[in-house]
Amino acid sequence: MSFAVLGWPGDGPTLSLDHERFSYAGKFVMSSTGKAVVLSDADAAITDDKRDDDSDAVLGAVAFNEDRTDAETLWFRYVTVRADRRGEGLGPRLLRWTVERATSRGYERVRIAVNNPFAYEAAWKAGFGYTGEQTGIAELVMEHPPESALGRHDAGNRVEQYRDGLRTYRGRDVLSDAEREFVAARLDAAPPEPIELDES
Repeated sequence: MSFAVLGWPGDGPTLSLDHERFSYAGKFVMSSTGKAVVLSDADAAITDDKRDDDSDAVLGAVAFNEDRTDAETLWFRYVTVRADRRGEGLGPRLLRWTVERATSRGYERVRIAVNNPFAYEAAWKAGFGYTGEQTGIAELVMEHPPESALGRHDAGNRVEQYRDGLRTYRGRDVLSDAEREFVAARLDAAPPEPIELDES
């Protein structure tokens, strides 16, 4: 497996994904966001001539743009993993890898708004922390580095920060049974450790 940035927001990259295998597939065709992907093997490459055929090499993708009012902040907008590869930890690894590239490019913060507890857990594993803010249609805002997201929490209290986000989800009527069970099981548990990338 390998990772690649197809382009930053100003580069106008596009990516054609099969809507039956990828959530948010239509959002990756737009050229207004940057794109990064996780590919099936170290030799895989996405080139301009392959972007239109939904190469089987793509296992997951993230689209991102700069904050309109803060040039030091990058927002992850859409994250998707191919349906047959979900649950393998590809999403958190792609997020973590892309955060590292954004940081090396000079962004001070990376933010993401998540709309379900599974995405919340994936972003947490990628090293994000809950800010206590909500945006859009009931999305929780998370930020990397996680220390900058502590805000209303005691300094360094990542356990409370993690559980606060889960409690926010628990209070919602729109959760599926699987989401409700997930939140109940995780509410008293320790937060997952951020994943480490093995880029060998």
